Amino acid sequence: MRALIWLIGIFALAAGLATVASVNTGYVLVVVPPYRVQVSLNLVIIGLVVVFVLGYLVVRLIRRTLALPGVVGAFRERRRRDRAGRALRDALRTLFEGRYAQTLKFAEKAFDNGESPAMAALVAARAAHALRDETRYRIWIARVADAGEEARPARLMSEAELAVEDRDYESAAAHLETLRQLGHRHIAALRLSLRVASALQRWEEVLRLARQLFKHKALSDEQVAPVLRRAHVERLRQLAGDGKALADYWKAIPAAEMKDRRMVERAVPLLVAGGQGTLARRKLEKLLEEEWDSALARLYALCGEDDAVACLAKAEGWLQQHPRDAGLLLALGRLCLQAQLWGKAQSYLEASLNIEGAVETHLALAGLLEQLGRADEAQDHYRAAVKVSGAPSAAAPLATVA
Repeated sequence: MRALIWLIGIFALAAGLATVASVNTGYVLVVVPPYRVQVSLNLVIIGLVVVFVLGYLVVRLIRRTLALPGVVGAFRERRRRDRAGRALRDALRTLFEGRYAQTLKFAEKAFDNGESPAMAALVAARAAHALRDETRYRIWIARVADAGEEARPARLMSEAELAVEDRDYESAAAHLETLRQLGHRHIAALRLSLRVASALQRWEEVLRLARQLFKHKALSDEQVAPVLRRAHVERLRQLAGDGKALADYWKAIPAAEMKDRRMVERAVPLLVAGGQGTLARRKLEKLLEEEWDSALARLYALCGEDDAVACLAKAEGWLQQHPRDAGLLLALGRLCLQAQLWGKAQSYLEASLNIEGAVETHLALAGLLEQLGRADEAQDHYRAAVKVSGAPSAAAPLATVA
């Protein structure tokens, strides 16, 4: 349809021009002595149009010819960039595939062709590190450094990650600190900093980073709990020789983190060993009143060193509500041992064994029986403890050590 319209238009234009030409009877007289030439005005007009078109085409041809070197140069540059970009893409692909020798080859090609030289050098540095080629790694990482400030954060982050892989945590910490001073505190840097701080046993920093990541929802409740638990326990272990510092630290733990019963379970022995049994006792009593936990009740015996009688009275009150709790019965037996109530201690320990044959209960009862001069019965419990623990039978050495 469109072609038909164009055809009709061309014929209409030709008809119009023919009509105008037939009406135009003028002429042009050209005098070149001794000659005189009379030419139709229509022919002159057609001739001028033809000359103009030819002149335009000649000028265009000359300009195209003069611009040809530049066009060829631009084409070659475009083709070079395409090859360099393809080389960089191939370098990234082979890096993810684990083909590090090929990565170095493609990255070097991209670098030589000037395609994102900083990123090409960074990819090459990672590949060289994966190949354990320290010399080439240093060369490529230096080239990244020469790229200027724009590539500095990426270089520092990569150096920190690779230092962690090499277990060079001090270097990783230095790179991450520089990155922090530059104002880069993104999630990946915080996660890596948490890993480095944990490896260097900087537990206060671990707590700060874990809380920060949790605040930014980079760690879930299930992920942050064991990190905080370990940091608190290790920090308490570091302060075990200073009772006051230990108490101050315990009191400063946020209430939300203090709800972690497994953390409390691991912290109670450290508090007791540091002379802070009263703090441990209060916390255990509070948690057990809120919600009963047999594992925590088992630890209550550790708090009886200062006042075994009071602890025994408290535990016997719980026994009325939880008469079949093996952990509570074990704690009662140990508290009776501390109070030198041998008969009651034996009764509680045997009751605990009737519910759950735990190794520590067998050992506690064996120790009591030895004190009472009943070595044969003690031997039976030592053997039972070995059997429950799954260790090879070694009753005689156990008895000897006891």
